[in-house]
Amino acid sequence: MGVTIDDIAVSVTGPQGDMSPDMASVKGKSFDMVLSPLGSEVDVTGAEAISYSLAGESRTLASGFKMFFPDLAGKPIKIGDTWPSTSSMEEKTGSMTIKVDLQLVNTLEAFETIDGMECARIASQVTGTITGSGQQQGMDLTFAGTSKGKDVYFFAVKEGYYVKATSESTTEMSIDVAAAGMTIPVNQTTKSEVKLTGKQ
Repeated sequence: MGVTIDDIAVSVTGPQGDMSPDMASVKGKSFDMVLSPLGSEVDVTGAEAISYSLAGESRTLASGFKMFFPDLAGKPIKIGDTWPSTSSMEEKTGSMTIKVDLQLVNTLEAFETIDGMECARIASQVTGTITGSGQQQGMDLTFAGTSKGKDVYFFAVKEGYYVKATSESTTEMSIDVAAAGMTIPVNQTTKSEVKLTGKQ
């Protein structure tokens, strides 16, 4: 699959104020990614070559595409049937490495018509773990936490299009700072939407 970044924006605020990166160099860039027939991301190394700077550290686009597509069942299913799937992502910045492992229970809930296409509506209950380590201001940090949420996506069966998805998750994590003898709790809520805007 060929991917082109037509437009992109990242907004980040923190204690230091606005830390949003300049994404101008990313716009217009293209890369290839490899998918399995069921939607698993086999290779996104092309996205790793597209980088930008955030708070003085280099980031790539790879993390946004390593778990982009949902995984289909790979067998005939009817309404009410479930199947498991897993997804993993490791993100490295200049000084941090964070790994996310997700387990999903997917259910075919119904068929709905979206933009004139008959779509399977699939709901996924998601649970996961987050681990990581790194350094900040000369101190060693370790991360550990859990995540849970729900994804709902629509797949046009006849056309083979990934039409729409909504996702909502909550993360509870702790950051251990060994040198300071303290643990920092982190709670995060994430919402996202994917939508097909055109067909060729």
